[in-house]
Amino acid sequence: MPVTCTVDNELHLVISTGSDCVSWSEVMACQDQTRSDPAFNSQFDQLVDMRAVTGLEMTAEHVRTLARRMIFSFSSKRAFVAPRPDVFGVGRMWQTFTELSDHPSQIRVFHDLPSALQWLGLKTLPAPIKPEVG
Repeated sequence: MPVTCTVDNELHLVISTGSDCVSWSEVMACQDQTRSDPAFNSQFDQLVDMRAVTGLEMTAEHVRTLARRMIFSFSSKRAFVAPRPDVFGVGRMWQTFTELSDHPSQIRVFHDLPSALQWLGLKTLPAPIKPEVG
């Protein structure tokens, strides 16, 4: 599956990971899965790891719809990691639409994982999403 979501209670973090070509419906399904997870808390932060994404199949209106969905609280920090310029651009669009919504949250888009982790105040992550060496 191109999008997976994991709730880490210890880190108070939702980890959303994409790979290959990601569609709007897959992101919506991931948001729905996160919202219905009994371990989820809207106060948690989020790391959206798009380092393995090769493309996104969604329109600007899809991104606007995703940004308007209220899943996280205003105090939550949400870091979007995307080294590819096209995926980074969609992340910035998501950030802008969220900031302009009725219920904005703190979102930043990063080219690399270490910068995102620093902004989230994290030093380590669970093994499945640690940065690859080489």
